[in-house]
Amino acid sequence: MRKKALACVIAFGVFAAGMILTKKWQINLWFASTYELQGIDVSHYQGTIDWKQIQEQDIAFALIKATEGSSHVDACFYDNWEAASQTELYIGAYHFFSFDSDARTQAALFINTVGDLQGKITPVIDIEYYGNKRNEPPAKEDVTEQLAEMLSLLEEHYHVKPVIYTTYSVYYKYIKGGFKEYPLWIRNVYFPPDWHMKGDWSFWQYTDTAVLQGYMGEEKYIDRNVYVGTAEEFQKLLVK
Repeated sequence: MRKKALACVIAFGVFAAGMILTKKWQINLWFASTYELQGIDVSHYQGTIDWKQIQEQDIAFALIKATEGSSHVDACFYDNWEAASQTELYIGAYHFFSFDSDARTQAALFINTVGDLQGKITPVIDIEYYGNKRNEPPAKEDVTEQLAEMLSLLEEHYHVKPVIYTTYSVYYKYIKGGFKEYPLWIRNVYFPPDWHMKGDWSFWQYTDTAVLQGYMGEEKYIDRNVYVGTAEEFQKLLVK
């Protein structure tokens, strides 16, 4: 009898895991709804955005793609930045980190593109695999050295610690244990990060298949995020 019960429990566990990993059970939507500050992140994929309409959908903050590598500026950054600045949203800019570019030229591109961030969210460095990097990951020592230098350059310029956005695979290979002083923005579109890294994150990207009203781009979905703390605590992440 006990063996039969155990087998049923195991079978259900396997079934539940499959439903979660295939996103047929989107448990993140419920867990994320319990957080006070809801946000989005966007790039040119969302096209033209009606930022006032976005704000009206209980969105408190937005991270906007600004730059990538040492030379690329997102096609919609300037339009997004200007329009979003006219709302009551907390806004910030993020940089897509290149494993193939020097940290100094990447930092310079971000600073020259974004400019003054007074009253805005601290800079974000998005570090994740692209192209063939997952199959042929760069050496840890090289990546952490370049990432540390870029973080330092942005901190020196803006006088606030940047946020690191990353995925689990990159986190465990390059970030964990080495950048604890920097706020972490973790991507997990399957289950809450608190299940196994409680207290180690500040932002959580909980879904990449959300749909909101107010944007017209080639991508119909939009990324949704939450901040772990209160509105008062969020103020500490703003550039003075």
